[in-house]
Amino acid sequence: MRKILFVDDEAKILEGLRRTLRPLRSQWEMAFATDGTAALETLSAYSFDAVVSDMRMPGMDGAQLLTEVRRRYPQTVRIILSGYSEQEMGLKAVGPVHQYLSKPCDSQAIEETVNRSCALRDLLGSEALQLLVSQLQTLPSLPELYAQLVEELRDPHAAIKKVGEIISQDLGMTAKILQVVNSAFFGVRRQISSPSEAVSLLGLDTVMTLVLTIQVFSQFKQDCLPKSFPAALWSHSMRVGVFARRVAQVEGRGPEMGKDAFTAGLLNDVGHLMLATNLPQQYAQMLALVGTSDLSQNEAEREVFGATHAEVGAYLLGLWGLPNAIVEAVAYHHHPEQCLAQGFAPLTAVHLGDAMDFDTQSTNLERTSTGINMDYLARLGLVDRLPVWQEIYHSIDQ
Repeated sequence: MRKILFVDDEAKILEGLRRTLRPLRSQWEMAFATDGTAALETLSAYSFDAVVSDMRMPGMDGAQLLTEVRRRYPQTVRIILSGYSEQEMGLKAVGPVHQYLSKPCDSQAIEETVNRSCALRDLLGSEALQLLVSQLQTLPSLPELYAQLVEELRDPHAAIKKVGEIISQDLGMTAKILQVVNSAFFGVRRQISSPSEAVSLLGLDTVMTLVLTIQVFSQFKQDCLPKSFPAALWSHSMRVGVFARRVAQVEGRGPEMGKDAFTAGLLNDVGHLMLATNLPQQYAQMLALVGTSDLSQNEAEREVFGATHAEVGAYLLGLWGLPNAIVEAVAYHHHPEQCLAQGFAPLTAVHLGDAMDFDTQSTNLERTSTGINMDYLARLGLVDRLPVWQEIYHSIDQ
């Protein structure tokens, strides 16, 4: 049974939540607090899976409360549920908050958000990795791309299109900007998977605040990893993203799936980035284990970390509220047969691109590939399309 703590300074709001969520009593054990201080006292006495807090409260607001929750109880899922939409208040929550729901919010939306976030956390068996991912606020970016972005934003004639193009080339910036735009605070009524579209919706002023003031992006700095690691990771990710988008287009799946496919491809190995930058010594140990044993990289990752890079990346992106199609593609890109979804999806294109790129590039970065899963393609009735997709990949690679 999951334990959820709701925090709101309005007693009527809490009573309404208690009443509407009553049907979940067999699945959730719920507690209610009227301010941040009471919430922290409750958290000190009991362990909770998630905290759902109002934003604007006297004394300690929601962002301050969840910042403290992150410090004391980092494995707890942190969600804002608020009716206020002032930009200053919303941007304060970018760091400590996993997801942002807006009032009025029906019980089904609350249930789905909490259950999905907790289920993704449960995907990781390693408590140490749960702790790491839950505390993560940002992902590092390539220094040259970060410098380009800052230079463009400081230009009096900065262009939204150029800013979007820069962010679209980077794993860390793409993941974070999509987390921000998909939060309910910004009032977008559909999920956004395109970083360029996200920049356009947020506007230059908001992006400038995120980058230059709140500093949600950071630069890649790890001296103990091979110097070729960043370039190999970014170029592999970009090739897979471009390939996945092209395949979706050729298969006539529409522009929205094309956007999902590109972003899923770009982020397919975001777990590598997380592990390499946050646990560099263990990551180097894992690479050494692959080189000196018969273990695949997936097996070596599980040996060292207790989880694979695919699971770690999917957990973070799901926790940040990115679209399900992207999370599924990241989670299952090596083993698409494990995904319950039927039919052609971004996962299909990402799996193909990742496997083809591994076979062609033969780098040590992605020694996890098990090749194209022909049984999976047969299940979808798509084996005869393989020559077309191979031709697409080779045109991109050239």
